[in-house]
Amino acid sequence: MESKKKALGTGLEQLFNNENLDLQTFEKHIYDTAKKDEIVEIDLDELRANPYQPRVVFDDKALNELALSIKEHGVFQPIIVKKSIKGYEIIAGERRVRASKLAGKKKIPALIRDLNDEQMMEIALLENLQRENLSAIEEAKAYKSMLDKLHLTQEQLSIKVGKSRSHITNILGLLRLPKDVQKLVVQKKISMGHARVLSKLEDDEKIKEIAKKIVEDNIPVRDVESLANHTEKKNKNMRRKQPSENEYKYVEELLKEKLDTKVRVKDNKIEIGFTNVADLNRILDMINVKE
Repeated sequence: MESKKKALGTGLEQLFNNENLDLQTFEKHIYDTAKKDEIVEIDLDELRANPYQPRVVFDDKALNELALSIKEHGVFQPIIVKKSIKGYEIIAGERRVRASKLAGKKKIPALIRDLNDEQMMEIALLENLQRENLSAIEEAKAYKSMLDKLHLTQEQLSIKVGKSRSHITNILGLLRLPKDVQKLVVQKKISMGHARVLSKLEDDEKIKEIAKKIVEDNIPVRDVESLANHTEKKNKNMRRKQPSENEYKYVEELLKEKLDTKVRVKDNKIEIGFTNVADLNRILDMINVKE
C-alpha cells in the first residue's frame, strides 16, 4: 500500500476515494503537481489504448481538426500514461494520440503515473463522458463494465459518474436491444430517444423492423412511440384471443415495468431475473429489501 501511494501520490488517492471523481480535477492535480523534468517524450508506437476504453468510434472531423492544430502548434497538454509490460497504456489523452499520428508526429509529451485497473477503468469512462458524447450503447457498456468489475450498485455508480439513477437504468436497458439495432445506435443512425422506446418491446423482429423504418424514413421519436404502442396493443389483443397460458400476465408486465427486468409468474411463484450482483442489489433496493 505504501509503494502504491508513493507511485500515485496521496492527493490522487484522496481524489479516487471521493464518491464523485471529476476528470478535470484529476488532470489538473497531476499537471499542477508535476515537475518539468517529469514530462517525457514517448514514441507514439509505444502507446496503446486504455484496455477499459469504452469508445469504439471517434469523430473523424474532430480528430482531423485537432490534427491540424497539433501540426501547427504541437501538443499543448501532455498525455497521461501508465508503464506496462510492453510500452505504455494511455490513461488520458487518446484523442491527442490519434490526432498526433494523423499529424505525422513520431513522439508526444507525456507524464507517467501508476494507476490500478479500477482507476484506469474510471478514468477511461470519465474522459469520454465528460469530454465527448459516447453513443448510448457505448455508455451502457461502460456502465455495465463498472457495475460488474467494481461491484457497484446503480446508486453508487450514479453518484460516481454524476448521472441520475433513472438515467443509468434507462441506458442499461438498451443492452437488451438486438445487436444489429445496437450497432445503429453506435453509428448514431438511431437516437437515444428512439432506442429507449424500442428497448421496451419484446419482439426482436418487430424491433428490427421499426429500427429499419426509423433509418430509412427518418421517423421522429413521437411517431415511433405511437408505432410501438400500436404493436403492443396488437400483441395484447392477439394474446386475449388465444387460450391464456398465464392468467397473471398482467402482473408480469407490471413488475417488469417497475423493476426494469424479466419477470415470470407461474405455478404460484414469482421469478425475477437479474444479470449480476449489482443488478440484484438494485432490485432488492427497489423493493425495499435490506441485506
